[in-house]
Amino acid sequence: MDFQMFALVMLFLACVEQSLATCVVDSFTVKEDFDPQRYAGKWYALQKKDPEGLFLQDNISAEYTVGDDGAMVASSRGRVTLFGFWVVCADMAAQYSVPDPSTPGKMFMNYQGLASYLSSGGDNYWVIDTDYDNYAITYACRTLKDDGSCDDGYSLVFSRNPRGLPPAIQRVVRQKQEEICMGGQFQPVLQSGTYPVFHILTYILGMFLCKALIF
Repeated sequence: MDFQMFALVMLFLACVEQSLATCVVDSFTVKEDFDPQRYAGKWYALQKKDPEGLFLQDNISAEYTVGDDGAMVASSRGRVTLFGFWVVCADMAAQYSVPDPSTPGKMFMNYQGLASYLSSGGDNYWVIDTDYDNYAITYACRTLKDDGSCDDGYSLVFSRNPRGLPPAIQRVVRQKQEEICMGGQFQPVLQSGTYPVFHILTYILGMFLCKALIF
């Protein structure tokens, strides 16, 4: 009996160790031989796992372009809630660099909010997987734990079609979500396709309000 209990404990510890090892961010794989030219174009977010703090909530889309120098840039849009109740349209711009040319799927993103109340900064931007024509799943970890797993990270599931992904691709996406240790943490992203006049007006008013608060 003692031997059986010891064996069970050792098996449990081995499983825990393996689970922790697979959640080390540096162990995550990204899209091999990532091609920004094929990735370029319009993408719609269908699912997201938010980071801590302010983040786009719905109607999220991004348009990627590649310049003559091969560098990728993006303009993105979505809605955010300010002060806990004020929903406004938000526009962002981003530029991408590749720290290690041997791993083009691991980029660094510098982003700027195109309004005074939106933040600017930089995050990793890893393309975990994409088939370029239908889906893409991206990942960023802002802070790491001591064991190498992610303490604050986010991920987006993109589609070329705002209406969704076919079942076969959904299964691939779920598998990739598990591989980055975010299985079950995603929420759907509304894609209504419109920005009502009310939200455009609140966007303008929000800019004036935030400037008034700052100055």
